[in-house]
Order: sequence, then structure tokens, then C-alpha cells
Amino acid sequence: MSLNTRTRSNATFIGLIAIILWSTMVGLIHSVSELLGPIGGIAMIYTSASVILIVTFGVPKIKTFPWKYLLLGGFLFVAYEISFAMAIGFANNGNQAIEINIINYLWPCLTIVFAILFNKQKSTLLIIPGLILCLLGVCWVLGGEKGLDVSGMISNIKSNTFSYALAFAGAFIWAAYCTITNRLAAGKNGITLFFILTAAVLWVKFFISGAAVPNLSVRAIMYVLVAGCAIGFGYASWNYGILHGNVSVLASASYFTPILSSLLGSLLLNAPLSVPFWQGVCMVCLGSILCWQATKNQSEKNKVCAS
Repeated sequence: MSLNTRTRSNATFIGLIAIILWSTMVGLIHSVSELLGPIGGIAMIYTSASVILIVTFGVPKIKTFPWKYLLLGGFLFVAYEISFAMAIGFANNGNQAIEINIINYLWPCLTIVFAILFNKQKSTLLIIPGLILCLLGVCWVLGGEKGLDVSGMISNIKSNTFSYALAFAGAFIWAAYCTITNRLAAGKNGITLFFILTAAVLWVKFFISGAAVPNLSVRAIMYVLVAGCAIGFGYASWNYGILHGNVSVLASASYFTPILSSLLGSLLLNAPLSVPFWQGVCMVCLGSILCWQATKNQSEKNKVCAS
């Protein structure tokens, strides 16, 4: 094996590690929220992740970023991260947190749809069954034990409308972020800066809300550090994999993240998942893959957006 081939294989492997790290986020965020509160706990997670990214990539040089990317990209990134994290943090229990996470995974098919609508991306008719399958899969998950059950789905959503709405909004926000980033970023990566902004906004929200100061037990601190490492090293690994590894392999693997995320979330939160739930998750994954395959002329790097 040549040195270049070995380097590419190692980079691909590192990129795949990012998928595993991100797949732990549902369990870790919900666990930290239970220990430290949804807002304060999440603020601590993003603060620790910001520190890790600064150590890994250095202090971001704001002047080198296009101002449109900073303003619009930064706003969308912060809005998504807060929407996703708080949706998980305010979930009533572990099972609901995992269900909410599946709504978040509407973003891959929505990204393709946005690229078609706003970036004039060419696609085949596979986009239609792909989108339908994704939406059907989410409905199947939300229906509970009966699978596709409209009354059960409505009852489930009513039990915590705030979290479900945040997750749904987050999927659209991240799809929008992925759609505009490649046009506005000019090759720059503002992840570190955006994480710092996310942490800052969360702390402002925490102090404004008047929430009680979290009880920093050893267990809580450990969960925060592990979650921060999962996010921080996840983004660092993904960035390295995309730049130096096999993007096709990483793109393909990323579409199976809902399955791995649900499995790890179930283990971390001790939340058993039903057969209909897994059926719905598989529908979401298959639908996302069909949407991806519908865009034949899109460059490989534009197909993959971190989550």
C-alpha cells in the first residue's frame, strides 16, 4: 500500500469515527440536561466543545471570513445547534429524546430539496419517493407502538410540542445552512467561531432565564467533558476526513447515522425501542439515500454536511 493510499485510508477511518462520536450526542445531551438542567447543561457542553476546537484548530481569525458567511452562516449554525440541543434537552424521557433526534434527520433529504429549489441542482425522479419515504419514516416513528398511527402521532407531539417543534425547525435550519455554506464560505471553515457564538448565546439565555446554578457533581462534570469531546473531536475528525479521506465512503456512511445514533441513545439512556420505531428509522435512512442518489451531477463534497 502506497503512502498516499494509506494516508487516505487513515483519514477516511478518522472521518468515520466522527459519525460514531456524533451518534452518542442524543444520550449525552439528555443525560447532562437531567443532571444540570437543559440550558445550563447544554451551555457547559458547548463551552467545553469550543475549548477543544480552539486547541485543535486555533483561535479563529474573524477578518479572514466573508462577512455574509459570518452573518448568515453564523446565525443559521447557532440557531440549529441551539434548536437541536434544547429539543433533546427538554425531552420528557429517553425514548422521546431519541424520537426527536429522528426528526432532526430529515435534514439530508431537505438539503437535497433546497439544492434543487435554490441552487438549480439537477435531479432524477428518485427525489419524490425519497422525500416521501423520509416523511413516512418520521411519522412511523412518532406513531409509537402501532407504527403509522395518526392519532398516536398527534398525541405524542402534544405531549411535548416545544421539543418536537424545535427538532422540526432545526432540520429545516440545518438544510438551509448546508445549502448556502458552499456559496458563501469561500473555502473557509467557521465551525470554531460558530461554536463559541453558540456557547455565548446559551450562557446569555441561561442568565436571563434566572435558572438555578447547576449542582456540579463529579458525575455531571464527567458527562459534560465527554459530551464536549464528542462534539469537538467529532467536528475535528469529520473535517480531516472530508479534506483527506474518501468522501464517497464518508457520505454513504453518514446516511446510516440515524440507526447508530438510535442504538447508542437507547443504550446510554436505557430506553428500549420498539420494532415499529426501527422500521421508521430504516425508512428515513433509505429515503435519504434515494434523495442523495437523485442528484447525479452534484460534487461529492457538496453532498456531505456535518450534523
